[in-house]
Amino acid sequence: MIIEPCPLSIGDIRDELEGIRELAAKNRTPEMLKQAFSCIDLTTLNSTDTVSHVKTFTEKVNRFPEVFPEMKNVAAICVYPNMAAAVKNALTVPGINIAAVGAGFPSSMTFPEVKAEECRLAVAAGANEIDIVIPLWAFLEGNDEACSQEISTIKKAIGNAHLKVILETGVLSTDQIWQASLLAMEAGADFIKTSTGKLPQAATPEAAFVMCLAIKQRYEETGQKIGFKPAGGIFTPDEALVYLTIVQEILGSDWLTPELFRIGASRLANNVLSEIFQRDIKHF
Repeated sequence: MIIEPCPLSIGDIRDELEGIRELAAKNRTPEMLKQAFSCIDLTTLNSTDTVSHVKTFTEKVNRFPEVFPEMKNVAAICVYPNMAAAVKNALTVPGINIAAVGAGFPSSMTFPEVKAEECRLAVAAGANEIDIVIPLWAFLEGNDEACSQEISTIKKAIGNAHLKVILETGVLSTDQIWQASLLAMEAGADFIKTSTGKLPQAATPEAAFVMCLAIKQRYEETGQKIGFKPAGGIFTPDEALVYLTIVQEILGSDWLTPELFRIGASRLANNVLSEIFQRDIKHF
């Protein structure tokens, strides 16, 4: 697969982002904050997660419509694969997706057969979305075929479940982010995602800009709408609005729905709620 370099330099991208940040400040309205909240993948990915903890975590999502009837709920609950069943058994409100990280998350350093089986089992346990990491060990050595084969094999293993492919953009150059984005989409990704949140380098607006440009090119060439998910280190409403505005400006308002835009976060939800209601909220 021969891929051209990113059409914009990092300098051009940063110039564009100056204008986007100004627009994001104008987007700081209750309506846009509510939109951002409805696109959150509420996440718990800790080594100390237990079934009891995940059940309690899910119950907070169940109670949300009663406590905040004027708000749309979060888009998904994201957990480790062995906790997907715990979410499914506890979840009582409709419309909430169950996302599981898989395929040797967060390093992706195991055998392709193990990755595919882990993802299949997560879907069998109740997940309808799977987040995987592109095999960086192969991508960084230029082995695009191994990357494509692995993504397509996992996509086949999970059937109708949506596949989000994490690029771990913090360790990639601009051109590598562009190339990984196009490769992942070609191989079957339904979403492309910035980061695992498990490395010091997490989501950046620069990476988001490049990935959204790649999604736009894919759409113009094929008519296929691929989703975008920034994740890792997104804590404040202002940060969330920058990503939302990048999507709005590059891809358009059609992408500002949970079907095509997600924000991976564990602490963002309470911060957005606090900003909307102008008081300290710790619901989640």
